Amino acid sequence: MTPSIPTPVPNADNQGFWDACARGELCLQRCTACAAWRHPPRPMCPRCHSLASEWALASGRGVVHTFTIVHRPTLPAFEARLPYNVVVVRLDEGPLMVSNLLACRNDAIHIGMPVVVTFTPLTDTIALPQFRPQASP
Repeated sequence: MTPSIPTPVPNADNQGFWDACARGELCLQRCTACAAWRHPPRPMCPRCHSLASEWALASGRGVVHTFTIVHRPTLPAFEARLPYNVVVVRLDEGPLMVSNLLACRNDAIHIGMPVVVTFTPLTDTIALPQFRPQASP
């Protein structure tokens, strides 16, 4: 039996993020004092130090900022996926998000590649935000 990948555990700081992902939406925290977007979720704005924030719908678009191809798993649950990619996406709103790029050969990934979010359900309440190449207009 193949072990399942670890499932994120929502907490008070990130519950809104995971609730939105389960709905198929990418919501990020936005500071209501200075309007800065932030990810990962946290209680204080890194720009102005305000504790006031909201969950705001993000575009789900971005570009590959950097990436790596993993050839040795960090956990046994990932062994069957080898080799797999880990991408850092710079979202159009500014924050960086670590994820995977689906529907793309590893040798086709490149820095600056336009991507769009997609959601992979892990449980009834948790969906993992991942990315796929964005179709050209």
